[in-house]
Amino acid sequence: MYKVASPSEYLVITGVGITDIKLTKKGWVLPGQSFTVFDVSPVNYTFEVQAMSAEKLPFLLPAVFTIGPRMDDEPSLLKYAKLISPHDKLSHHVKELVQGIIEGETRVLAASMTMEEIFKGTKEFKQEVFEKVQLELNQFGLLIYNANVKQLVDVRGHEYFSYLGQKTQMEVANQARVDVAEARMKGEIGSKLREGQTLQNAAKIDAETKIIATQRQGEGKKEEIKVKAAVKVYENEREAEVAEANADLAKKKAGWTKEAQVSEVEAAKAVALREAELQREVEKMNALTRTEKLKAEFLSKASVEYETKVQEANWELYKKQKDAEAVLYEKEKAAEAQKAMAEAAYYNRQQLVDGELYAKKKEAEGLVTLAQAQGIYLRTLLDALGGNYTALRDYLMINKGMFQEIAKINAEAVQGLKPTISIWTNGTGGEAIDDGSAVGSNVAMKEVAGVYRMLPPLFKTVHDQTGMLPPAWLGTLTDSSHSNLN
Repeated sequence: MYKVASPSEYLVITGVGITDIKLTKKGWVLPGQSFTVFDVSPVNYTFEVQAMSAEKLPFLLPAVFTIGPRMDDEPSLLKYAKLISPHDKLSHHVKELVQGIIEGETRVLAASMTMEEIFKGTKEFKQEVFEKVQLELNQFGLLIYNANVKQLVDVRGHEYFSYLGQKTQMEVANQARVDVAEARMKGEIGSKLREGQTLQNAAKIDAETKIIATQRQGEGKKEEIKVKAAVKVYENEREAEVAEANADLAKKKAGWTKEAQVSEVEAAKAVALREAELQREVEKMNALTRTEKLKAEFLSKASVEYETKVQEANWELYKKQKDAEAVLYEKEKAAEAQKAMAEAAYYNRQQLVDGELYAKKKEAEGLVTLAQAQGIYLRTLLDALGGNYTALRDYLMINKGMFQEIAKINAEAVQGLKPTISIWTNGTGGEAIDDGSAVGSNVAMKEVAGVYRMLPPLFKTVHDQTGMLPPAWLGTLTDSSHSNLN
């Protein structure tokens, strides 16, 4: 059958006659072949990357990446068809893959930059993230069509940008307060200046008004006396010119005299002022000289005293140190001697213990060896005796002289004893046996009679040795030498 993909799709055909896969927009799907259709349109991935700067300040970087397969490169498109197209582009698997690459590269890059560099160089930071992420996405045949990195956001508990904004806000508020204060100062000064200028202008206008009024009055009187004065004007003009010339001359003389006197006074004052300044400098230098001299004297005296006290303190310290060192040396030597003695005693004890241990060990080894040899010897004897333990025991007792020892011990035990020997007779009950005339029943009775005849000597011996008597029901012993049981 013939298949045609849409403009944003590709056909992937595999099967008979195709070595790997075949990418095409349209084509025949033959029997024994299968096909899938995948979309190549880019997808937006939105997420927040949590990273940490070089100062170990965490922050959130909201980002939106538009990612899709690379259309202009056939090998990249083949990679995408093999690795990504079997999954939905919006699936959890693809989103985790893309997010993992972006988060990893962003964290590595952010760890090498300070917060200020990241904040000020957002464009450069975005470009570096873009390039590094693109290098990783190339192995999947993906291309970043667009990357939008938003403003950095604080992590809860690490409000760096909030504090930075508060700092900027406070700086702006403080600058505004300064500007307001300066404006208020300028306004108050300008207001006072305007008030002063208003008062000055009002006073000036009042003065000018009075002058004009006076001038008007003067003009009226002038008109009145103009005629009277006209006659004297001429005469007075000459006199006035003369007086004016005299006045000008006197004024100039007075000015010249004043200037001369002022110059003399200024010169005298300048000389006196200069003398005072020089005298002050001289006194200041004298005071400095005296101060330096006193300083030098006190300093030299204090230095001498300090050096003396330091030398004395050093001498005292040196003596104390030497005394302490001597005591410490004596204690160390005593401790070393005690330690050496203790070590020697310990060594001696250790040698004695080691010797005893070695002796015990050798003794135990000898006993073990002897026991092993005796065991071999006993097994050999037992084998030679055919496994007869009784014969082995008798042999060992004879070999060790145990029978002789037993006989000796028994002889020593009965040595000094004086046994009483009693002969008991009890009739001629045994003759019937000798002549052979008794029947079987009589023989049995004679055996019983024989046992009965054994009792009197037995009871007698027990009585002589222990003082005990037989029970009354069994019989009594008489005092005669030939006692009988009654």
